[in-house]
Amino acid sequence: MSTIASGVKANAQTREIEAKAYAKATWRLLPFLFLCYVAAYLDRVNVGFAKLQMLNDLQFSETVYGLGAGIFFIGYFFFEVPSNIIMHKVGARRWIARIMISWAVLSAATLFVTTPTQFYVVRFFLGVAEAGFFPGIVLYLTYWFPAQRRGRMNALFMIGIPVAGVFGGPLSGWILQAFNGVGGWKAWQWLFFIEAIPSVILGVITLMYLPNGIRAAKWLTEDEKAVLEHNIAQDSAGKAPQSVASVFANGRVWLMAVIYFCCMMGLYGIGFYLPTLIKASGVKSALDVGLLTAIPYACAVVSMIGVARSSDRTRERRWHFAVVSFAGAVGLYLSTVWGNNVPLAMVALSVGTAGMLATMPVFWTYPSALLVGGSAAAAIGMINSIGNLAGFVSPFVIGWLKDVTQSTNAGMYCVSAALALGAVLALTQSKEQVNR
Repeated sequence: MSTIASGVKANAQTREIEAKAYAKATWRLLPFLFLCYVAAYLDRVNVGFAKLQMLNDLQFSETVYGLGAGIFFIGYFFFEVPSNIIMHKVGARRWIARIMISWAVLSAATLFVTTPTQFYVVRFFLGVAEAGFFPGIVLYLTYWFPAQRRGRMNALFMIGIPVAGVFGGPLSGWILQAFNGVGGWKAWQWLFFIEAIPSVILGVITLMYLPNGIRAAKWLTEDEKAVLEHNIAQDSAGKAPQSVASVFANGRVWLMAVIYFCCMMGLYGIGFYLPTLIKASGVKSALDVGLLTAIPYACAVVSMIGVARSSDRTRERRWHFAVVSFAGAVGLYLSTVWGNNVPLAMVALSVGTAGMLATMPVFWTYPSALLVGGSAAAAIGMINSIGNLAGFVSPFVIGWLKDVTQSTNAGMYCVSAALALGAVLALTQSKEQVNR
């Protein structure tokens, strides 16, 4: 056999091993991580449904609710980077399990809240407990998948957000309608208790199921491990390791943090206020509100996967991000224009939610295209923690403006403007560096 023929045969065998290895990694990891994120996001934003009854029962103002919903992200901000660095050192399996179990316990503890101070305290520590989960998984995926596959993998993980809305909305609406007075608890108290249970279960499973990296995966052959490790090494070539401290002086990292802040203004504007916006359009039943929230999130599942695949296929990131971010801005603006018409409001909210959420898997290809190792862990944690401060700003501003103006419109204008700004800033990124 000639040398050329031997080389062709060897390359074909390598590609076959590679295809099997990535298929195994995708099916073993992504469905489980997706379920974990569904549980995480449900515990984070179910306060938006509890609000429909909780505020009246506890006599909380919109400002109190907005501050309590947002103060979660203050705790999140301070502990995000340390959490990601710890995970990089001790391994994903134990650290992700710790995060999930602790946040579930604190989310359930919200049912005992009776005063604004108690509400603020439990939300703050919920943020502390959850800090590191999302950026930790984003970092974890970089251990397994090279840049050209990462947009799709990010999308398969991050569709946990809209899927949590598709199933969590009807579930939350049903709990609010069916459980009031059961066992002496209000329905919103049952909401926090019931929706914390999946996170505890998944946290325990994580300890037994999740490998820390390629080398620890018992379900891969030695050849498959070698191919995956080679691809990750090649992907990291040319990215100079940097100290953790240098990440905080990197202007590109700060720009990415600002862009992500704009994305998160949209995410939490929708996450904490979508039930309120649908109810304000003329829908009265809590169950009907819950069912209708599934529609925008179902549209987002399709948009996230489609945009991520297109971005990976074309190896183009900036315009994919900018177009869907601007679409999100237009949709949320139109939701205020058509706010008293249920069908048109649902169309606008569906466009806004689908556009806004489609930004996320594309965005998270940016940091890993620039950095590796501990510097990547710190950068991802820093970007996510700063960006998620929008989770404090967005609900607080919307709640305060609603108290002042008796309408959510002004708050939605702010959120829409933030998404439009994010679209513009994304186009200032160097395409040579982010289009990888």
